[in-house]
Amino acid sequence: MKRRFHTLDVFTDTPLAGNPLAVVHDSAGLDTAAMQAIAQEFNLSETVFVLPPDDPVNTARIRIFTPANELPFAGHPTVGTGVLLALLRAPDKVSAAGLVVALEEIIGTIKVDVTRQQGKAARGLFSIPKLPEFPALPPRDPAQIAAALGLAPDDIGFEGHAPCNIAAGAPYTAVPVATLDALALAQSLPTPAFEAAFGGTSHPCAYLYARTGPNTWQTRMFAPLIGIMEDPATGSAAAAFAGLIMAHDQPGNGVHQHILAQGLEMGRPSQIVLTLHVHGGVLEEVTIGGAAVIISEGTLDL
Repeated sequence: MKRRFHTLDVFTDTPLAGNPLAVVHDSAGLDTAAMQAIAQEFNLSETVFVLPPDDPVNTARIRIFTPANELPFAGHPTVGTGVLLALLRAPDKVSAAGLVVALEEIIGTIKVDVTRQQGKAARGLFSIPKLPEFPALPPRDPAQIAAALGLAPDDIGFEGHAPCNIAAGAPYTAVPVATLDALALAQSLPTPAFEAAFGGTSHPCAYLYARTGPNTWQTRMFAPLIGIMEDPATGSAAAAFAGLIMAHDQPGNGVHQHILAQGLEMGRPSQIVLTLHVHGGVLEEVTIGGAAVIISEGTLDL
């Protein structure tokens, strides 16, 4: 059976930058093992499989796979699939006014608002399905983390930030890095040291970050134990990072936009727009946004 697929670059408006994504259409009939094997074949950080929605009011049901496992939610697959389905199914309605694409994911239904300004790449924006939290996982040892990343102990931490566990649907170990030079030197290898520093969860991932301005950050994400040596852009980690911004920067009531740059060290620059909505001193909503461009299309003869 022939199944269509597209690839996109997400969290960028420039082809051959951002985070690549594969989207396989017409995935009914594929079982979990087949989806995992196809994701291994594409060998991208994530591959999406599009299925008919369980609720016909929604656009599609999707399943998201890394080369090693299935995820309940991920940011760049959500943005990329939302943009792609909008452009394929209703191209005349994708405008500055916006078109909503409703995606059923394991974590729940996520509505992606797809917009396109004339002459520019389409963009997707969604509210995260689960607000950030700090999971009760084993505490992380900064010295052990530094050794696993090939850094010195004093490279870890700044402004009161220390390594901790964060999640907004998928868990990460957040690692504050003191300087951009140290961030650039960090290494990702599937070593026993990495497993010792970041293991103990179903999603052993290190999310490194350094501040570049009051509302700007540079980040990296390593997950070699699940087949991702480095990720050019990580929306689910950005979603969880909103909790750290709340805890450390303590923004006042209102709307606060942060820009996260990722993928620079890989030559795949990405930009994630993270927006916090704070009311009564409480984080009530977090949105993730970014552009996506279609790169290729083809068929799988499976």
